[in-house]
Amino acid sequence: MDHYDSQQTNDYMQPEEDWDRDLLLDPAWEKQQRKTFTAWCNSHLRKAGTQIENIEEDFRDGLKLMLLLEVISGERLAKPERGKMRVHKISNVNKALDFIASKGVKLVSIGAEEIVDGNVKMTLGMIWTIILRFAIQDISVEETSAKEGLLLWCQRKTAPYKNVNIQNFHISWKDGLGFCALIHRHRPELIDYGKLRKDDPLTNLNTAFDVAEKYLDIPKMLDAEDIVGTARPDEKAIMTYVSSFYHAFSGAQKAETAANRICKVLAVNQENERLMEDYEKLASDLLEWIRRTIPWLENRLPENTMHAMQQKLEDFRDYRRLHKPPKVQEKCQLEINFNTLQTKLRLSNRPAFTPSEGRMVSDINNAWGCLEQAEKGYEEWLLNEIRRLERLDHLAEKFRQKASIHEAWTDGKEAMLRHKDYETATLSEIKALLKKHEAFESDLAAHQDRVEQIAAIAQELNELDYYDSPSVNARCQRICDQWDNLGALTQKRREALERTEKLLETIDQLYLEYAKRAAPFNNWMEGAMEDLQDTFIVHTIEEIQGLTTAHEQFKATLPDADKERLAILGIHNEVSKIVQTYHVNMAGTNPYTTITPQEINGKWDHVRQLVPRRDQALMEEHARQQHNERLRKQFAAQANVIGPWIQTKMEEIGRISIEMHGTLEDQLSHLRQYEKSIVNYKPKIDQLEGDHQLIQEALIFDNKHTNYTMEHIRVGWEQLLTTIARTINEVENQILTRDAKGISQEQMNEFRASFNHFDRDHSGTLGPEEFKACLISLGYDIGNDPQKKTGMMDTDDFRACLISMGYNMGEAEFARIMSIVDPNRLGVVTFQAFIDFMSRETADTDTADQVMASFKILAGDKA
Repeated sequence: MDHYDSQQTNDYMQPEEDWDRDLLLDPAWEKQQRKTFTAWCNSHLRKAGTQIENIEEDFRDGLKLMLLLEVISGERLAKPERGKMRVHKISNVNKALDFIASKGVKLVSIGAEEIVDGNVKMTLGMIWTIILRFAIQDISVEETSAKEGLLLWCQRKTAPYKNVNIQNFHISWKDGLGFCALIHRHRPELIDYGKLRKDDPLTNLNTAFDVAEKYLDIPKMLDAEDIVGTARPDEKAIMTYVSSFYHAFSGAQKAETAANRICKVLAVNQENERLMEDYEKLASDLLEWIRRTIPWLENRLPENTMHAMQQKLEDFRDYRRLHKPPKVQEKCQLEINFNTLQTKLRLSNRPAFTPSEGRMVSDINNAWGCLEQAEKGYEEWLLNEIRRLERLDHLAEKFRQKASIHEAWTDGKEAMLRHKDYETATLSEIKALLKKHEAFESDLAAHQDRVEQIAAIAQELNELDYYDSPSVNARCQRICDQWDNLGALTQKRREALERTEKLLETIDQLYLEYAKRAAPFNNWMEGAMEDLQDTFIVHTIEEIQGLTTAHEQFKATLPDADKERLAILGIHNEVSKIVQTYHVNMAGTNPYTTITPQEINGKWDHVRQLVPRRDQALMEEHARQQHNERLRKQFAAQANVIGPWIQTKMEEIGRISIEMHGTLEDQLSHLRQYEKSIVNYKPKIDQLEGDHQLIQEALIFDNKHTNYTMEHIRVGWEQLLTTIARTINEVENQILTRDAKGISQEQMNEFRASFNHFDRDHSGTLGPEEFKACLISLGYDIGNDPQKKTGMMDTDDFRACLISMGYNMGEAEFARIMSIVDPNRLGVVTFQAFIDFMSRETADTDTADQVMASFKILAGDKA
């Protein structure tokens, strides 16, 4: 950046600061500055027979930079270093920067190292500083200088033109009319300004640039498309280009004045000069074309894509077909022009023409030879590169396909391998997961070949110098890293699955053992609780003693049962310990049983609580059975006396009724006294009833101390009373029968003797067979059929019996009797009935009713 003592220089400091702060922020501006500054430099360097192609590269060694400064300043700089080392380049650049500083320009933030390193920003800034100092600073118009002076000059020159309003060095020039106005103002024959249109900026700009280059020797520093396509064209590029117009027209005006003075002197040499200039220009153009073409032909840097290489081949063929033939003609024309000029100079006695340094015909021939040498092998190299790129494209596509297939296959695999689904799985699910994992491992091994193929293709692409090798290598590396990671995750998952399987198998075995032991123990506790809570019913002290003994035996098993309980709980605790130690996330409960430790402990506590209750119940029942036993013994002691007594009395009454010693009145008196003694025994029966009541209240249902029950005693007592009363009644009836029938005592004794004789069982009654035998013994023929052994009289027997007894009746009467009386219903015959029967009055005139009456006597009122 320049700093001058004058006010004019101070006014121009601001643009420098703007550049230092904002330069190259807009890529469009950078492009414009590159082209403009390069063209500006070449407009001066060509005076020294050279030029630059790349502004940040060609100034790095400092040589052309020093040459540029010498050309534009007209002064000699220090001798440059010719070495190729960095230190030599820095030395040359520093010499150039020192020269700029010696002209009063203060450089800010621009160092030799940045220029040598090819820093675009610093290089453009340095060139802009040179342009300011040597092309713009000295412009002066009506007491204004530099930028303001140049702007004022442009405004004055373009003021008469319509649609032109120059207010700045950016958007005021976008439509191209400003450039055309400057040219038309100084050279109206070059442009028909009236045909220009403001709405056609590209045509206007290209017209100005072409005319300026062709007729004003102002190189084309700008591109019309860049200016139109940029919202705000770069101010420095516009200023640089416009300054060339200022210098061109100012210099032309001075040259025109001088030419007028020496017009006549130069008229003779005008044609020669024209030929010299044409030679110089044609030689320069041809050499420039050769200079630009040779690097292009020598550039063997391969392109990255097949399309680019094919374009290079097409460009080379266009060069051979289109571009080189015209240059061959220009070379021939140049040699012709050179020979013609030399002839004319010799004819006019002028010194021979000596072209500028480097523009000799020999120089052109040497350059042309270098061009043709560069052409050799270029096409073959292009074809080889195309074949190489075809191979590379094939390999790259193959790599992408295989990589895509592999990446699609691996998608989600890491997440699957990291998934800890086994933490909540059951043993069967773990085994299924292991089978699935084995299948995945087989699948993984099958993909090993593809990974190796991908790596091999990537290696081959590297060896063939594939342009996109970094991305291929990065992708290949990602695949290999992922593959290694998949292998590690696969091994880790297998180990986790196997570890979980072992833990779950251990837990499963413990669960099974727990279930096997818990089920019987639970059943035992349930049975024990059922037994302990069972309402026992005992009737003897032996039974309660048996229950007590069984209960004591049960209590003796409780310590072993408690050990079993603790062992079962220990199995469950072992499961819990494994779960806590190895952080196993159990998916559910024991699959082999629903019995929980809490349930076992609860039932065990219940059993422990029921044991003392059972003890108390057994003790209470034992006391009750002792009391019952006392009641049994008390009842048995009396029953064992009363029962035999009743039996004895019954036997005594039987003997009395059978023997019947003495008269019937003596027997009756004896029986009444006997009855009185029996009635006096009633208090003992009542006492026994009281004891029996106590037994019933105690719910005692058996008594091993006696065979007599209260029912037996009651029945025997009732039978005793009934028997004595019946016997007394029979005696009384016998007395009445005797007196009514006139039976003597002897007859009565005979009847008794016969009755007792056939009363084999001494029951006091005769059965049908006994009664039949008795009748036969008394002389009654009843037609006994010896073949009949039924012990009963059938119809014929009964009829014969009736006839033998004097009952004479026809068939009709007998049938009527038989319809009423069934002889099979004849029951036993008592002694009283026997007496009544024996003492009956028989007559042939007895009716069926009388027969019925007799039959009733025989039947003992059982018919």
